Amino acid sequence: MAVAGCTKCIKYMLFFFNFIFWLAGGVILGVALWLRHDSQTSNLLILQFEGQQAPSTFYISVYILIAVGAVMMLVGFLGCYGAIQESQCLLGTFFFFLVILFACEVAAAIWGFMNRDTMSKELINFYDAAYIKAVDVTGSPSKDAAIGVLGAFHTTLNCCGKGDDTPLFMQVRSTLCPSGILSAPKPKSCHSELVALFSEKLHLIGLAALVVAVIMIFEMIFTMVLCCGIRNSPGVY
Repeated sequence: MAVAGCTKCIKYMLFFFNFIFWLAGGVILGVALWLRHDSQTSNLLILQFEGQQAPSTFYISVYILIAVGAVMMLVGFLGCYGAIQESQCLLGTFFFFLVILFACEVAAAIWGFMNRDTMSKELINFYDAAYIKAVDVTGSPSKDAAIGVLGAFHTTLNCCGKGDDTPLFMQVRSTLCPSGILSAPKPKSCHSELVALFSEKLHLIGLAALVVAVIMIFEMIFTMVLCCGIRNSPGVY
């Protein structure tokens, strides 16, 4: 082994952090796949109404998370192997990919912050469009489709209406909302449930991103220190 002393300690610390990084990549990949196939979001985002698909902005962040998790596992393995082999080439490549991954994560975090309210608002607008058609007394051709869309929302989110419901909706809500929901003293608003649903999912994504960012910063520091130690080691010319 070329390194010794404190640098050797850094080497094993880097290996440990890379192993944690590799495990974190697997966890993030698993969480992202769960978010992609979660029944609540999937049941809503597959809906169609008047030829339009339900807004799927949420899936963009999920697909980014899937890609990040897969790349993290690959990069983590590269870092572990480079640390054990004390290879400046592998460590340099690992550091390069780490910086790229960190930059992508920062960009994704900025995009997510800017669009944090967009996901729920898009689905609320989609719900409201179906809501208007479902209570239309003129017998709109798309009324049956609108009733089906509202039924999916009400069943999935265990809610009924949008909170400030019209008299027309109150007259027909027994046909639009499951009886179990109507038996509650005050049925939950679908607007508030949609906001809560995506807030919960985005908080989970944000927490995972924060943990990964902290691990990345430590890894970049340890990688630079180890590379310098290997370069300055007596056994390296």
